[in-house]
Amino acid sequence: MTLTVIIAGLAAIIVMGIGGVMTDVGPWYRDLKKPRWNPPNWLFGPAWAVILGLAAWAGALAWLHATTAPQRDMIIALFGVNIAFQLAWSPLFFNLRRPDWALIEVPFLWLSVMALIIALTPISPLSGLLLTPYALWVAFATILNAMIVRMNPPFSGQARGKKAA
Repeated sequence: MTLTVIIAGLAAIIVMGIGGVMTDVGPWYRDLKKPRWNPPNWLFGPAWAVILGLAAWAGALAWLHATTAPQRDMIIALFGVNIAFQLAWSPLFFNLRRPDWALIEVPFLWLSVMALIIALTPISPLSGLLLTPYALWVAFATILNAMIVRMNPPFSGQARGKKAA
């Protein structure tokens, strides 16, 4: 049990670290028009820490309650897909400065969270509950992403600015 919890916790820390490195909240992002209800920048780190911590807990619980190797394989596969979509969003939005592309990607992230909830709930009902804030946050982030795309000029060429060489 302890090893399962340690691995899940380390996975969450690694995903948070990679996500943090790929999130440059510099002048480009600060200059974007955002809705008044946009959370302050400092809130995103703690929010993701709680959400990914809950996801790690959900994964560890599901793993411990899984009774077959195929169930454990499914848990790993679903979390792997989710992590891939989780890590794809920030580079699209921040590094490539393409909120419009991030908006195309984010439904896949949300669907990967929903797949986790649907698949893990029969194994461990608490796992499904622990993943609910993740689904709600990604839904909120999707709406925020859509508003940023709508409030700013097209994200191509000069309209999105050039990165310094």
